[in-house]
Amino acid sequence: MAILLVVMILALVGIDQAVKYWAVHSLQPKRSIDFIRIGDLEILDLTYVENDGAIFGSMSGQQWFLIGFTSLVIIAGIFLMFRLIKRSRLLNIAIALFIAGGIGNLIDRIRLKYVVDMFEIKLFRFAVFNVADICVTVAFVLLLIYGIFIDPKIEKAKKAAEKGAEGNE
Repeated sequence: MAILLVVMILALVGIDQAVKYWAVHSLQPKRSIDFIRIGDLEILDLTYVENDGAIFGSMSGQQWFLIGFTSLVIIAGIFLMFRLIKRSRLLNIAIALFIAGGIGNLIDRIRLKYVVDMFEIKLFRFAVFNVADICVTVAFVLLLIYGIFIDPKIEKAKKAAEKGAEGNE
């Protein structure tokens, strides 16, 4: 399982960096292009944005803090992924997605001093984001699902097993 998770992380970071490379070299000169439309309804555009902050542009200019914080999250994620490797596949995938997203954006912060974003949801005027941001968002949702539905069942089964082991002594 660990090898598959590492391959998944590397693949997602590769996809993130490839899309960002395309955005810098092909999208930046155009700034924005229509992408998904249904009639007059704008749904998604590809819009080149350089974000030197965090989510929604917060913490703009705090580059060293963002690099340090992201690095710590990645290190903690790697530690947790290998420590909890046998706990749940969903948990492993969520942690791997967090790591991949963190690495993808960390590469930009170190290399470019900003993160390249390109997906702009026009349907309801949301933030402009990238593949790494998608990884982190999906990871967060999976962790919520895990924490609400799966972990309580694991803990309940663990307590039942411990209680059964105590009764056999």
